[in-house]
Amino acid sequence: MQIINSILETQKLIKSIQLSNKTIGFVPTMGALHQGHIELVRRSKLENDFTVCSIFVNPTQFNNPEDLVKYPRTLDSDCELLKEVGCDLVFAPSSQEMYQNLPKLKFDFGNLEHVMEGKFRPGHFNGVGIVVAKLFNIIKPTKAYFGLKDLQQVAVINCMVKDLSFDLEIIACETIREKDGLAMSSRNRRLSEKGRSLAPEIYKKLLFAKELLLAGTNSIDTKIKIETLFSEIPDFTLEYIEISDFETLNSISMVDNRKKTAICIAAFLDNVRLIDNIVF
Repeated sequence: MQIINSILETQKLIKSIQLSNKTIGFVPTMGALHQGHIELVRRSKLENDFTVCSIFVNPTQFNNPEDLVKYPRTLDSDCELLKEVGCDLVFAPSSQEMYQNLPKLKFDFGNLEHVMEGKFRPGHFNGVGIVVAKLFNIIKPTKAYFGLKDLQQVAVINCMVKDLSFDLEIIACETIREKDGLAMSSRNRRLSEKGRSLAPEIYKKLLFAKELLLAGTNSIDTKIKIETLFSEIPDFTLEYIEISDFETLNSISMVDNRKKTAICIAAFLDNVRLIDNIVF
């Protein structure tokens, strides 16, 4: 496994891979890898000749400077995990390498920027769009792999790929969970012992919301019930629960059995912001 920090060196290697007519799978990450990331790499290995994983804590997608500072950076252990799973290349640039100058370009993802994550993290998806576009141009993947835990991010990336005609396929992979249901996330390692024991409540509330909706409860009453349940656990601060159409992420009032529904939650626990969702 090679580890490269330079864009130019990475591009030279990628060009040689392309000249060999090999397919390239790409898993973009911000490091602090967990089993969810590793499963994405495993799938890429199965479906491509050459697999690249990027590790870059992207400053332009953090609207909270404190969150950027606290984000775990574990490059050495990340590379060990990637080596074990057979990743071919780790692209791990510095901020200076990726952004010699702050980008002036602004993306507008329409309604996707004004609901859920976009509403509570202004500028977040512009930062995501810019860094992913840069990474796609550097790595030139055949397929790129993203986890559905970040459902809205997948929607944003799909929009960008379609609108800018990137020649690649986006592969959205199911959320990987701990045995107690907690969605695997790099942020989980920042939880206290008590926080970690409480964190699976998010998934439990998602499942209960699904039960209510399938039983015919409307979205407003379902959200009120979930908000009440979170208020009974003082350690949690619920930021939002949204019930949306899976394709558009527009809010819905009732479940339509002809379409997929997404229930999305964001909550603070131990001052750590956790997100999760289920789709049915």
